[in-house]
Amino acid sequence: MKHTINYTMMLLASIALFLGSIQYASAQNVEFGIRFMPTFSKFNLKSNTGTTINGQVTVGYGASAFLGINLTDYVGIQGEVIYSAVSQKYTEVDVERNIKLKYVNIPLLLSLNTGKTRKVNLNIVAGPQIGISAGTDLEISGGEISTRDNGVLSIKKGDLGFAYGAGLDFGLNPTRTVRLGVGYRGVSGLIDISDRGNTLSTEQYYLVDRTHLRTNAVYAGLSILF
Repeated sequence: MKHTINYTMMLLASIALFLGSIQYASAQNVEFGIRFMPTFSKFNLKSNTGTTINGQVTVGYGASAFLGINLTDYVGIQGEVIYSAVSQKYTEVDVERNIKLKYVNIPLLLSLNTGKTRKVNLNIVAGPQIGISAGTDLEISGGEISTRDNGVLSIKKGDLGFAYGAGLDFGLNPTRTVRLGVGYRGVSGLIDISDRGNTLSTEQYYLVDRTHLRTNAVYAGLSILF
């Protein structure tokens, strides 16, 4: 409950700052766009003996919409809503487990540009990101039935991370208001996403324990300056 309140307060403060920037930049360029974001992720898991299983890099999917406020041609603020799904699959004693985590991420980013309205623009972004869990899935196959239900998947409702990245965008029309963007986005989790608040039996254990989520994504999308 305490974590949820903290995330909510940070989100409200970020939204207030962003809305204030919109009012300040009413005479400047506003940018709206959508992106497709294949996401590469890894996170560590626990075995039934308590040892750590190092996760392997897997590819998930993501999509986002963003609204940018360009305070000048070189500096702006960008807010996004990103839906992403990440997963890990591993086999232990003939039991295969596939863990899927779904998040709605909301980053608020400072954007530095070489020239937002130029035909080609290089941008660098960085800032905090709040993640809201949108559900988890645990698929189990193989092994004896009695060994399948020992692992418990329990994840906190919220996450907090630091987002960063870089990209290129290209003006597609004569006025350079329709733009194609490609780039990279990384996120480093700042808190432990595992929730150890449940009561477990002596045979059960947490599948995700003391884990920080880290992701890397590439993106491609279209935006409009207006």
